[in-house]
Amino acid sequence: MYPKNRLEALTDGIFAVALTLLVLDLRMPEDAAQPTDEASLVRALFALAPKFLPYLLSFYVLGLSWLSLIKLRSHSEMVGAGYAKTCLVYLLLVTLLPFSTVVMGRFTAYTAATALYAANIGLSAAAGYTLMSLLPDPVRDEHWLDRRVSLVVLLVSCVLTFALSFVIQGNALWALALNVGAGRVARWYRRFETPRS
Repeated sequence: MYPKNRLEALTDGIFAVALTLLVLDLRMPEDAAQPTDEASLVRALFALAPKFLPYLLSFYVLGLSWLSLIKLRSHSEMVGAGYAKTCLVYLLLVTLLPFSTVVMGRFTAYTAATALYAANIGLSAAAGYTLMSLLPDPVRDEHWLDRRVSLVVLLVSCVLTFALSFVIQGNALWALALNVGAGRVARWYRRFETPRS
């Protein structure tokens, strides 16, 4: 058995570092000419747009993942080895997200970049769902269901993005927009869930 609060502290630290590392690729290319006037600076900033979308997407996914994790509660202060090991796998995938974001930002039109990015986020969602399943004595409140539904929607959108990356290179990321409706899906699902005693 492992103390849950120690894993939570490690998780907070890794999310903080991962969120910070995301922004490091948002810089002017070294080989670009120095802007000589306002218009050339604006053009150079607009040239960063292909890197900006993956940055925003990754920050959004990591931020929501962290916010969801801190809302999950358990009546137990200890977790088993399965939970601890799955947590480490989950954190490994979180630490890889800045790398896959850089690849996506630099090579947006390439299938391999989109597939890598979608696989990274999708595997993170699958690991997050597994973590929830392994959490001992969880508090199964409204947030619990919302988090599970959101992870399933994220996983489905990543599988769709991965598949579409082989068909519509450069536009497959739009499948991740399905996550905007995750809250609506959770509310719909909650209406049909049988109450637990």
